[in-house]
Amino acid sequence: MEHKTFLGKSNLRVPRLGVGAMTWGDAKGLARLHPAKTAYGGAHGFEEEKRALEFSLEAGVNLFDTAAMYSNGAAELRLGELARGKDVIIATKFPGGFSMKEEELPKQLEASLKRLGREYIELYQHHYPMPKISIPKLMDQLANVVEAGKVKAVGVSNYSAEQLREAHAALAKRGIPLASNQVEYSLLNRKPEVDGVLEACRELGITLIAQTPLAGGRLTGKYSAQNRAGGLFRRILPQYSRKAMEEMQPVIKLLREIGEKYSKTPSQVALRWLIENPAVLPIPGAKNGKQAADNAEALTFSLTAEEVQRLSQATMAWRK
Repeated sequence: MEHKTFLGKSNLRVPRLGVGAMTWGDAKGLARLHPAKTAYGGAHGFEEEKRALEFSLEAGVNLFDTAAMYSNGAAELRLGELARGKDVIIATKFPGGFSMKEEELPKQLEASLKRLGREYIELYQHHYPMPKISIPKLMDQLANVVEAGKVKAVGVSNYSAEQLREAHAALAKRGIPLASNQVEYSLLNRKPEVDGVLEACRELGITLIAQTPLAGGRLTGKYSAQNRAGGLFRRILPQYSRKAMEEMQPVIKLLREIGEKYSKTPSQVALRWLIENPAVLPIPGAKNGKQAADNAEALTFSLTAEEVQRLSQATMAWRK
């Protein structure tokens, strides 16, 4: 079974599954900067994160995604430390805060390179569009660092279809492909299918990197109306309400049914549904070795076209 692919039209060869390292490093730093992100749980510590990386590499999953702003830079520091001397593809995002000017990109890049302890970054992604940032000017800056050998491939994150096309066109003028767009996508969040993002990715040959592919744990099968997610923040989110938990139970039931055929869990089937789309690359988070090993199991089987369609039909209510 082929587990490798090129990221978009770039020369970067990656596995069909990545690892989200958002919670690695300093959990308190993450909470300060991103209170909402604590819904996904804090860091589990150096040893567990080391196991997550090692288990992933053993399974052939060597793409790890982080960002300059995660835990105030601690996530990049931790990933860089754990990845040193290993065959790891690092994807990170900039800026390190909530604002920047186009001309500040080289400084942002140098800061990430220093934290990661590397001479170049395989995939460098603009974390989110900003009103005062000119996409063409920013892409020009990114083209410069690619030409300087400090970045191997360029990506964006949270870009709309229109912004994606603008970024792609600007880079094309410099002969550089836009490799990826990282957005939230899962069976319980199928917005990229209706807002034009997935269509634009397919048309332009851009990989859609699916963040939160297990819908914040809702697709793992461990939550129900009777056993709701723990933590105050999760409990006040509408997607974790008792009503929402009840509505998704038929989806979990179908994931279990399909999973039984392959001796796989609901989360592994949910990840495989994304992997079956050649334009999509999911990056589930892994806070420890067990999660990393469980996620990698999604690469060990395939769904039939009928099973993919059944799951798509069962989650039509989330296609909005």
